[in-house]
Amino acid sequence: MIALTDDRGRLLWVSAARAGRTSEITACRHDKLTDRLRAAGLGAIADLGFVGLDDSSPDADPAVITGYKAARNRPLTRGQKLSNKALAAVRAPVEHGFAHLKNWRVLGKVRTDPKWATALVRALLVLTNREVSR
Repeated sequence: MIALTDDRGRLLWVSAARAGRTSEITACRHDKLTDRLRAAGLGAIADLGFVGLDDSSPDADPAVITGYKAARNRPLTRGQKLSNKALAAVRAPVEHGFAHLKNWRVLGKVRTDPKWATALVRALLVLTNREVSR
């Protein structure tokens, strides 16, 4: 399941639930997330699990910004490390938003049809936003 938050960590959108074996990047590609972000004039900052999601041309503004991954034979440069650190600082409130949603214990016990799981998670999204905004 993919979720989007604003810059303060408030949950805005949750994707449809999929089977547990579906990777996050595959779910984003299936939902055409980058096309939808571009159409809305928005962008997203994502973790390293989404590297390669935005395969747009180098001239286009990126819809999804990710950090840099190190490889065994190619360590990160000082600039890449600083960039990753800056992105992590911006993502901290986002992770707090995800944590609020994960506080619902029922999510750890969901063993049902993805259609029903989607309805449950979207209802919890509304309840979470109501709880957090108090």
